[in-house]
Amino acid sequence: MSPRPTTGPAARRTAPRARPGPDDLRRTFEAVPARTSAEGEPFAASWWGRAWVDALESLSMDEARLARGRAYADDGQVAAITVTPGRIVAYVHGSRARPYRAELRLRTFTDPGWDTLLDAVAAHPGHLSALLAKEMPHSLAHTAEEAGVRLLPAADDLDPSCTCPDHGRPCKHVAALCFQTALLLDSDPFVLLLMRGRGERELLDELGRRNADHSARELPAAPAVPSVGAQEAFAARFPVSYTHL
Repeated sequence: MSPRPTTGPAARRTAPRARPGPDDLRRTFEAVPARTSAEGEPFAASWWGRAWVDALESLSMDEARLARGRAYADDGQVAAITVTPGRIVAYVHGSRARPYRAELRLRTFTDPGWDTLLDAVAAHPGHLSALLAKEMPHSLAHTAEEAGVRLLPAADDLDPSCTCPDHGRPCKHVAALCFQTALLLDSDPFVLLLMRGRGERELLDELGRRNADHSARELPAAPAVPSVGAQEAFAARFPVSYTHL
């Protein structure tokens, strides 16, 4: 079993490195080398990464395809992964010399959905602190759900496609891409938020602004101070006496 870093609340696999992109809405992650995992070991280390794998497994009715896809991911057969709003794409090496183009579409949030989510998150300063630490606490997902926004995907959020001749839903190549994506989520939950439609810089700026607005509204009102006319105040401080001749 390959060694894992021990920083953070959970031990994690080596995180894929991101390449610099032209903007905040396109991130490309380098391929992860082959690795060995123990039988029965969860593929993802974080609870939100495992929730992603759960969505994949609920999408598929074919355990053999999923097992083959995980083996492809473990064997390093997934090339660089590109993440944009609503889509993740990678070439996956299969049994043929030419790799297949695997793609997974994910439902993005509407603008009203984002407003609802960001307002709910900004009302809890701990959520923003967790995101800055590349963590996604259960409370953040619960806050989003209470606001009517499902942050973590379910099977009906996912739409797989591949250039291979296998019509499985998903095929083993898309399954491999999904397993590898769980590692991206392990190391950076902003990848999930990007798939949902918005980039990290935009979200942090907007959350910071909304958090400041929320904090300002929560400040107690200043006590009322009785006002005194300037002439009256001056007379009280500097009394003048008049002597009549």
